Amino acid sequence: MKTMKLDLPKFFRACNPSRTLNFGNDEERKYYIDFSSVRGSNIIREVERTITLLAGDAPSCQLFTGHIGCGKSTELLRLKAELEVQGFHVVYFESSQDLDMGDVDITDILLAIARQVSESIEKLKIKLQPQGFKAILKGAAELLQTELDVSAGFCVPGIAEIKGNNQGQISLSAGIGYITLKTKDSPKLRGKLRQYLEPRANSILEAINDDLLVPATEQLKRFGKKGLVVIVDNLDRIDSSLKPSGQPQPEYLFVERGEQLNKLKCHVVYTIPLVLIFSNDLGRLTNRFGVNPKVLPMVPVKLRNGSPCAEGMALLRQMVLARAFPEIPEKQRLSLINELFDSPQTLDRLCCVSGGHMRNLLVLLYGCLQKQDPPISRECLETTIKQRCNELNLAITPDEWEVLLKVAKQKDVRSEIGYQTMLRSLFVFEYRDRDGSWFDINPILKEAKNFQKLLELN
Repeated sequence: MKTMKLDLPKFFRACNPSRTLNFGNDEERKYYIDFSSVRGSNIIREVERTITLLAGDAPSCQLFTGHIGCGKSTELLRLKAELEVQGFHVVYFESSQDLDMGDVDITDILLAIARQVSESIEKLKIKLQPQGFKAILKGAAELLQTELDVSAGFCVPGIAEIKGNNQGQISLSAGIGYITLKTKDSPKLRGKLRQYLEPRANSILEAINDDLLVPATEQLKRFGKKGLVVIVDNLDRIDSSLKPSGQPQPEYLFVERGEQLNKLKCHVVYTIPLVLIFSNDLGRLTNRFGVNPKVLPMVPVKLRNGSPCAEGMALLRQMVLARAFPEIPEKQRLSLINELFDSPQTLDRLCCVSGGHMRNLLVLLYGCLQKQDPPISRECLETTIKQRCNELNLAITPDEWEVLLKVAKQKDVRSEIGYQTMLRSLFVFEYRDRDGSWFDINPILKEAKNFQKLLELN
């Protein structure tokens, strides 16, 4: 095969670690690699089947989690695209765009869902009569010293005026959007708004169901759609800060208040923090939602016994090569490795040290591309790995190194807070095989001097 010219700027953009692949986009879909065969199960397929086959016309609620950066958003966008092909109307949104992830309450999540769904429905020219929301929005707007005139829209001083439609109805999405905009970056205003909304949480939930979700679903079915699905991404990123009750925020939202999140009358998929899987409240969480959370694990570069995982490594190679040569068939891409790296061993080193963590791999690759044009040299890769190792090393205490050594030896974690911190900080990765879950430390950390010293002493 003759040499394939690399489009370097396009490759550089495709390797941006902050970029999420949109499976619904024909061009971006070419970058997608299906890792389900090595992740223990096809989780997205299970979520899809629950919505399309098992739930029927009844609402369903599912929980999805995994390490931040392991590819959850990409998989959820794949789910969105596949459900749309099957005739569902899907509203996907990143909750971090609407919420302050350090300070979230149930009404914040409910209003974010209401805004996103109403905005999506309005784009389809579907007209609803949000009677219950009128009173709620008006009270909230008055509390925040805004003017609300149902017949003409409402005005937020200093921002903009939003006109109502010809029927004298306010735009629900715009109404919620401007109220939350004024409070997102102001803890004081947010606190005032919550004092008003929290006692009305059940009324808000009822209004969302009766004024929005149920009539929207009925209208969508008249348009030939099979139903409404809401995918709330990035809730796994909420902080573990303590609420006034003394509970960590994840437990408060999904365990203590999870019953309200489970009462929306449409299909819903929430991302949740991975720490909940290792919490003593996991049983209560499962009881609240009636389902086991789905966990997206790492792509294994090694098996539980330490031997190489050939299939996992093969797919990770394809992930890198597809970013450079999306138009080339998989088998032919392998002949182009030398266009990107000075040797196949350098590519394998990159894949192996990533630990099968999608964003880790791209962070390292992106770092190399910032230093030199392809083919990337082994020296350049090792320099980038060392820099990343030093960055992680600075954040680890002596006690945490002892915990990491235990994980490396036992391939297991406990439910204690120390282990939860390890998982959240991406110091420890979870993998799955036919025998269930197993754990190992981030491969980059195994190369740190502190870890090597511990190994010698033990």
